[in-house]
Amino acid sequence: MQHLPSSASLKAFEAAGRHLSFLLAAKELNVTAGAVSRQIQSLEVFLGRRLFVRYNRRVELTPLGREFLEEIRTPLRQIADAAARVHDASAGPSLSILAYPTFAIRWLMPRWGSLHHHYPQIDIRLTTSLNPVDFERSGNDMAIEVVREGEARPGLVTDKLVDVVTFPVCAPELAASLGEPRDLAGQTLLHSDPRPADWQKWLKIAGVTEVDPRKGLHFESSNLAYHAAIEGLGVAIGIEALVREDLEQGRLVRPFEASRRSGHPVQLVYHRAKADNPSLVAVRDWLLQEGQRDRLRGPGGLMPAAHGGPGPAAERPRSP
Repeated sequence: MQHLPSSASLKAFEAAGRHLSFLLAAKELNVTAGAVSRQIQSLEVFLGRRLFVRYNRRVELTPLGREFLEEIRTPLRQIADAAARVHDASAGPSLSILAYPTFAIRWLMPRWGSLHHHYPQIDIRLTTSLNPVDFERSGNDMAIEVVREGEARPGLVTDKLVDVVTFPVCAPELAASLGEPRDLAGQTLLHSDPRPADWQKWLKIAGVTEVDPRKGLHFESSNLAYHAAIEGLGVAIGIEALVREDLEQGRLVRPFEASRRSGHPVQLVYHRAKADNPSLVAVRDWLLQEGQRDRLRGPGGLMPAAHGGPGPAAERPRSP
């Protein structure tokens, strides 16, 4: 074992030989091209033979360099595979979840500590995106997405987490001036760009024709629209599960009782092939239990009739 070159020089040589470029090898190894060149020079000194022919803008392997590359490629790969197997065996179970940014901030994060407390042995990793999950490319084990209720997705399982129930929300001071939905004509509507049709659909449910659903301020996320509503900038369309805490704490109120239940609930999505994975099953069941508990808490935050709201009159029909 005394006549072994350094692993760093072997890695630099293998990458440079495969790319026939010190620069590309440096990018792969996240070092400088000069560092790759020095490692290869060190290897050549160790072996006492030249492995590359260097030109101004390119390099070529010498015949001995090509032979040496073929001989070390398989052992290096075997060492890397063995190290990965040992690492995987020593590491605990892991689970990667993809969710929408606003849902992650407003629904998942308040529960994240409790989830970790229940399953400290699972390395749960959370990433966010507005794009639909691509399980093959992303490597995620589970996604939290808005999916049409009852929609069949080949090879995938969907479990409903929470319903998407929407209604206007605003700061208490602003709500005091709203007696009925048509009063919104004199208010600034706050829009979430990922959900551009929310106002139009709710106004239709409420039977309001005097309000332009396109006017107002636009924000790149629902979370920003909710914060603008808290600051008194206007009235936003809230998703019940995402604004519940703000309603309970009085930061936001519901000025009207009319609400709309979407036919696209928030659902857990995962590969059918992973449906029996113990870590996935544990986290899935915990999240579904939280979703059930959330539904049982009720809406809250409705302005009483004494403050200008509609009071506990019968709710208008909900539309899918």
